[in-house]
Amino acid sequence: MSYQLPTFRHPELPVNELGYTRADYEGAISTLCAGCGHDSISGAIVRACHELSLEPHRIAKLSGIGCSSKAPTYFLGKSHGFNSVHGRMPSVVSGAAMANRDLLYLGVSGDGDTASIGMGQFAHAIRRNLNMVYIVMNNGCYGLTKGQDSATADEGSASKKGDANPFSAIDLPGLALQLGASFVARSFSGDKGQLVPLIKAAISHRGFALIDVVSPCVTFNNNAASTKSYDFVREHAEATGTVDFIPMREEITASYAAGHAHEVTLHDGSVLHLEKLSEDLDPFDRVSALVALEQYRARGQILTGLIYMNKDSRDLHDVLETSRRPLNSLREEDLCPGNKVLVNINASLR
Repeated sequence: MSYQLPTFRHPELPVNELGYTRADYEGAISTLCAGCGHDSISGAIVRACHELSLEPHRIAKLSGIGCSSKAPTYFLGKSHGFNSVHGRMPSVVSGAAMANRDLLYLGVSGDGDTASIGMGQFAHAIRRNLNMVYIVMNNGCYGLTKGQDSATADEGSASKKGDANPFSAIDLPGLALQLGASFVARSFSGDKGQLVPLIKAAISHRGFALIDVVSPCVTFNNNAASTKSYDFVREHAEATGTVDFIPMREEITASYAAGHAHEVTLHDGSVLHLEKLSEDLDPFDRVSALVALEQYRARGQILTGLIYMNKDSRDLHDVLETSRRPLNSLREEDLCPGNKVLVNINASLR
């Protein structure tokens, strides 16, 4: 069976500042299971990129292996793409980002791809503050290989086959905070009102931006005993507050009651509004974020929204003081300045 997108589009679809419709940011028709949360995340990415008026050719989407890593096929069909091997997406992004800092890097991974085989690469991408958006489509199971529990499955949670997981879960936002991530958020695939502005803020942030998205697997992990089912997340999710993202080019007209909101100007001049934050959380304090995660976990709740952000983040290029020009644009004379320059460099190291 072949799958093709219809070529017809309504002639009056709304366009962004570049003249693109949302359809211009779509990809191939999804072959994931009907109702899969991953497709909702793909839709949120499409909407965020369209509303930000991003040029598709300036976006590079990369992934590993798994249901989540198939998802980039279904969005941003006119962008650069690379499907790597299991757990190795961060190192591929690192090499690409060092060669061409002008692209926007969007990494898509899964709970198995990140929290098991890719854990080492995930950790080092964070500690280096690689300038990328890292989205985890987290369903707590291996959907491509019959639904075995993954490392993010909660202790006591049961998948479709009914066996309770005996092991404690790896909490990716908590781990990212401990490793020094400069932007940490969690959301739910069924809550685009929260997820879309979080994606926009992550794109505008300079440094490593993690969004852990609970994304129910409708085939193997959407039953009553699962803590990553649609019903469980809807009943137990607790948001840090309302997130509103305003691009730099738009006039800021919103107003908020004193003491109930934070307004943060991001690196590109965009503004992030955080309204009615949780009493238990200061999103600009790493320790406060860690404590809040643990408190909500102990109560059996899932904390969503913006959990932590370093407003003064310095990414890997800033730390290494790399060339402002992408390496792929440097000429031979730029890379080989001559013997005299090399002699002076060697002399300075003695």
